[in-house]
Amino acid sequence: MQKTVLVTGGNGFLALHIIQKLLAQGYAVRATLRSLDKAAGVQQTLRAAGTDHLDQLTFAAADLTSDAGWAAAMQGVTAVMSVAAPVFVNDKHVTGNVENAATVGTKRILQSALAAGVQRVVMTANLGAVGFSNFDAQHVVTEDDWTAVDQRGLSAYEKSKLIAERTAWDFVAEHPALELATVNAGAMLGPALGDHVTSSFGLVTRLLDGQPTPNLTVNVADVRDVAAIHVLAMSTPSAAGKRFLAIEDGAISMQAMVDLIRQQRPALAGKLPKRLLPNGLIHLLAPFNQAIREADLTLKLGHRVSNQRARDLGWQPVSDTQTAVLAAVDSLQRAGQL
Repeated sequence: MQKTVLVTGGNGFLALHIIQKLLAQGYAVRATLRSLDKAAGVQQTLRAAGTDHLDQLTFAAADLTSDAGWAAAMQGVTAVMSVAAPVFVNDKHVTGNVENAATVGTKRILQSALAAGVQRVVMTANLGAVGFSNFDAQHVVTEDDWTAVDQRGLSAYEKSKLIAERTAWDFVAEHPALELATVNAGAMLGPALGDHVTSSFGLVTRLLDGQPTPNLTVNVADVRDVAAIHVLAMSTPSAAGKRFLAIEDGAISMQAMVDLIRQQRPALAGKLPKRLLPNGLIHLLAPFNQAIREADLTLKLGHRVSNQRARDLGWQPVSDTQTAVLAAVDSLQRAGQL
């Protein structure tokens, strides 16, 4: 009997890649959308990307901010890919209390899955929930690490993802019939299917828009590798109850991105900044501005992060940090966003 997987936020940057991989592996997929008006666009995007077995893709209307539609969406589902963020829905911030929105949205998915007899939920989590309280440059961050909820400089997005993941683990501890695995992704780049990109592309657009940019160092994940780890975390029995860090080997600085784009995409060289903001200026201004505090936190972090547990699932990267950056640049060019 063919298994059906529910993918939330089905028109999202990562969700489209997950849907494509699931269909290629013979799963039936039901994708949730806030409005079914977007279903034709999703099908068109996947068709243009050469996706197989589109006849096995269906849609359900459901919104993380409401109970409506979730019971029907979960019917007959074996596993759930909880990809849509409970606070940032379709790239729009949910107004009100971030902690409450993250908790309520996460519980809504898990309670619906439990009631429907779903076996496993794979939740898209964030590296910000793991390594953003690590200030030891020699420490290798693993899935055993957690970011402090009250970490100064943590962005609203990172805090919401941290709270959502904590909520999910607390929920399954009380309801062991439901299995959970989380995939904690770094800054997601790589190729977009269609024109929809994710907030991590801001790392690239800042450079190419000429905005003042600090020389941050980041751990990058290619969206294709993040999607592959999601599918492995869903299909591997031993993955239940575990977190998996989804990152490419090594980290990359903004200066290294500038050098890479200048060398590999010379037509864009004129858009790149001649210099980046000095670290000392960021440290000086951090007390006065939240966005600068977030940058200051990133400057202070250690960036040695292990992806060994994902490799132990059988994951073999299809990309690397440089390839992911250039693929993001190319996607932005194709979409006319540069």
